[in-house]
Amino acid sequence: MEAAGRWPLWLQGLALLWGRAVAGLEQIGSTVPPAQACSAFSQTSCDECLANVSCLWCYTNNTCIDYPVRSIFPPSSLCSLSNARWGVCWINFEALIIAMAVVAGLILVSITACCCYCCYCRRPSRSRLEEEEEQLARKREERRLQSLQRKHERKLKHDEIRKKYGLLQDSDNPYSRFENE
Repeated sequence: MEAAGRWPLWLQGLALLWGRAVAGLEQIGSTVPPAQACSAFSQTSCDECLANVSCLWCYTNNTCIDYPVRSIFPPSSLCSLSNARWGVCWINFEALIIAMAVVAGLILVSITACCCYCCYCRRPSRSRLEEEEEQLARKREERRLQSLQRKHERKLKHDEIRKKYGLLQDSDNPYSRFENE
């Protein structure tokens, strides 16, 4: 009990689920019968033939044949593409190829469009960057000039106050003696 207390509860639960899943897969693997040859399903139905994914159903002579894995598409000597079925019975192999090509084309076009949009449209152009930098430099210079102007106005105001109270020294003789009255 002490060793189990060291592991977090979620980790213990994960280990339990993993153990159950592996045990379930072992049980499933042991109960699956060995695959039958596709020719055993000839003269039956398309659905029974295509229950095995390695089989191809040909409607011309209602035969179930092994899918020719060495070539991507079954040769026309074996069965024409319009009469061949693989995976599902309601769509022929020719339409399946066209549909898969269209879907793959749409995916490629959308990926290309996304890449072009991200790389070219969303990226600010050089002229836009330079324009922003110039605008920031102009604003910075305006603020600096305003600051200098305010500083000069403050100095004039302070000099007036010093002059009013006699604290302003003459610029002719800055080393004059301070007189006490």
